[in-house]
Amino acid sequence: MQFDYITLDWESIWWSLMMAYGVLILCVIGIVISENRNPLKALGWIMALLLFPVGGIILYFIFGRSIRNVRMISRRNRRRLLKLENTLPLPKLDKGLSAENRQRIRLAYNIGGANLYTGNQIKIFNNGERHFEELFDDLRHARSYINLQFYIIANDSLGRRLRDILVERAQAGVKVRVIYDYIGSFDARRLDFFRRMKENGVEVHSFFRLSFPSHVNRVNWRNHRKVVVIDGNVGYIGGMNVADRYVRGTGRGKWRDTAARISGPGVAALQYNFAVDWKFMGQPLLCDPVSGIPDGVKDCMRGVTLQMLASGPNDRWGNMTLLFYKAISTARRRIWLQTPYFLPSDGLLKALESVSLAGVDVRVMMPMSADSKILTYASHSYIEECLLAGVKIYLYEAGMLHSKVMIVDDDFSTLGSTNFDFRSMEHNFEENVLLYSAEANEALTRGFEADASECKRLKLADWNRRSRATRALESLCRLLSPIL
Repeated sequence: MQFDYITLDWESIWWSLMMAYGVLILCVIGIVISENRNPLKALGWIMALLLFPVGGIILYFIFGRSIRNVRMISRRNRRRLLKLENTLPLPKLDKGLSAENRQRIRLAYNIGGANLYTGNQIKIFNNGERHFEELFDDLRHARSYINLQFYIIANDSLGRRLRDILVERAQAGVKVRVIYDYIGSFDARRLDFFRRMKENGVEVHSFFRLSFPSHVNRVNWRNHRKVVVIDGNVGYIGGMNVADRYVRGTGRGKWRDTAARISGPGVAALQYNFAVDWKFMGQPLLCDPVSGIPDGVKDCMRGVTLQMLASGPNDRWGNMTLLFYKAISTARRRIWLQTPYFLPSDGLLKALESVSLAGVDVRVMMPMSADSKILTYASHSYIEECLLAGVKIYLYEAGMLHSKVMIVDDDFSTLGSTNFDFRSMEHNFEENVLLYSAEANEALTRGFEADASECKRLKLADWNRRSRATRALESLCRLLSPIL
């Protein structure tokens, strides 16, 4: 009798646990439905939860959670920062701007609070060596503060050069703050790369630090921004991380990327977005002064009108997706796009195809072989339908194309950290500069044309000769596009 009693007790516990788990699954499904996500994504998570009971719930809590509409900082602190940025209601736009650009400006302002700045100086870098040479020189001349954030800061010769400069400036009394991504800079963090900075007065913090089990769900949200603000006079933005490959390339060739140096009133927007990230990590609100005066360096474009648009998984609207969609759909003559990973949402893909079929010159440049085989196959899965729609596809053969640039017509362009893929549009914190300038457009066009000379332009007949095994791999990897 005693044995039967123990068996009955364990059976009761088992069924209680099963019922509790069932209730948990139903509650999570209710949450997924209530978030009003894309129906295909919602259905995918519901099927995963039902078909893979244990694995599905684990994957959901790691990769499926949403932070849409979560505030990075309080309204009160945001007002304080906006006051420092001298943000005003969007002024009446110059009639010299095209109707399409006026719409883009209003869109960026309404979805992301992107103020419009005129009278900026900008220099564009297509070469990592020149970019870091000028960045490091500006850092050495910092007198008040340095605010710096990168997705990757590597523990290599370039990373150590940066670290030594920041340490020297901190010891000289300059306020130095660094944000690095916990996942992107994991190797450097693991090797105590940042400890020397901290020991010498540099304030260093990782974005969305992971810890098990309380914060494991943060793994899917990464800070992919690459921004530097120096003394409120100079700012840098682009796609270049701090790693030797951006200067020396790899054994497979160049590591080609694009960045920009900015001076003038637009630096205030870079400072504002850095301050929001800094406060989001639980640090004091930054109230560093910004001069807004161009520094007059040589070999730069002057009088450039621009906006800074930040985006993240907490956006109400999906800032970068809407901006890219608007830029594509209102193009009149051309859209030239460079991206390391071409994994567009269905809406962006249809936008590219529709304008191409309407006669717009659409060119997409991506690596022949990216730094991930899965991403390469997934990106290539979109090529055939683009070619059928008349989109011109260029595969970069000289190494890794890591540049994130879009050129629209003759008077709009954007560069920054945003890849043309699901992760950048939906899961990463990104930042781009929007340039309303024929001169900047022309400079980026020259860079695109130079890169095109090192590309293979695809023809549909040639592309269709690839093997069935390759096609199968592309299709399989494409299924993973939303989470790559």
